[in-house]
Amino acid sequence: MLDVPLSLLDRARTRTGEPDALALTGVVERSRRAEALGLRRFWVAEHHAVPGVAGSAPAVLAGAVLAATAHLRVGSGGVMLPNHAPLVVAEQFATLAALHPGRVDLGVGRSPGFTAPVRRALRREGVAADDDAFARDLEELRAHLDGGAEVTARPQGADVPLLVLATGAGLGVAARLGLPVVVGGPLLAPLLDPERDGDGAAAALEALAGYRRDFVPTAREPRPRVVVALDVLVADDARAAADLALPEAWAMAEARTRGAFPPLEPVEALRQRRPTGSERRHLETAGRTTVAGAPDEVERVLARLVDATGAEEVMATSSTTDRAALDASDAMLASLSAPAVAAARERAAAGRT
Repeated sequence: MLDVPLSLLDRARTRTGEPDALALTGVVERSRRAEALGLRRFWVAEHHAVPGVAGSAPAVLAGAVLAATAHLRVGSGGVMLPNHAPLVVAEQFATLAALHPGRVDLGVGRSPGFTAPVRRALRREGVAADDDAFARDLEELRAHLDGGAEVTARPQGADVPLLVLATGAGLGVAARLGLPVVVGGPLLAPLLDPERDGDGAAAALEALAGYRRDFVPTAREPRPRVVVALDVLVADDARAAADLALPEAWAMAEARTRGAFPPLEPVEALRQRRPTGSERRHLETAGRTTVAGAPDEVERVLARLVDATGAEEVMATSSTTDRAALDASDAMLASLSAPAVAAARERAAAGRT
């Protein structure tokens, strides 16, 4: 059994033939079940004008999740800081934390809009990624949250931990500012198959070692902390788990080949599709970066990943078309974590008293 806590990140994925609103209510329902399962956090994301994602306003959706739960930590995975004034982000999350003390996280990233029209709508067209600008925004955001900025954000006094979504260069920024990191994407992928990509795995481990080596302690964060985030799907057997992973894999293949990230489609329809050569390559890549299998296999892979990275937490970013199957996957995943099992028992006992 894993000795680290487990969490979920839900991007509010839409499904073919369903209204966007159902994706949002599905997020809230899933968060209630996550709390009962003893999971540590439940995060929501920021995507703009993407057909396959209804989650565009993380502060608003996090507020709905907080209102529907009682113990779960809730946050953003993440707010894309270049799209917002740091003062406004601080005000939004300080408000959430004032209403739900001790339960709010603020994960931030710096990804641009998905397409050029979206970047124009966000007033980000032509603005290149800049480590120094991101670092300045992070420092300003932290100053607003701590009450040390030029203007005083309200409400004050709320405790809002700040975490950085880092896939590469962001690790250096987080280290200099003494902030914990959530690591996923291309940095983490080689570690799932180090025999296939030994150089990539070595580079990933060196990047994490550099983050820990260069970390500047603060009163709030005296030591570096790493959370690993990846797609994880669990089913009774490997074939069923592979089916659960198929909708997201196809959506990623379409995004890479056609520039459109679509709603999730039913597995039965996807089995009938014949991928092009390019689509097949992207499907294979998605398969290598997703942990999908029976509980014992998933436990082995995650334990190996935690051991390699020194991660203190695993955050599953999973989605699939069948909501009932996703619920079952969440339950089986939670059963693999000793902290989650203990928390679930404690909450169940408290509910009986």
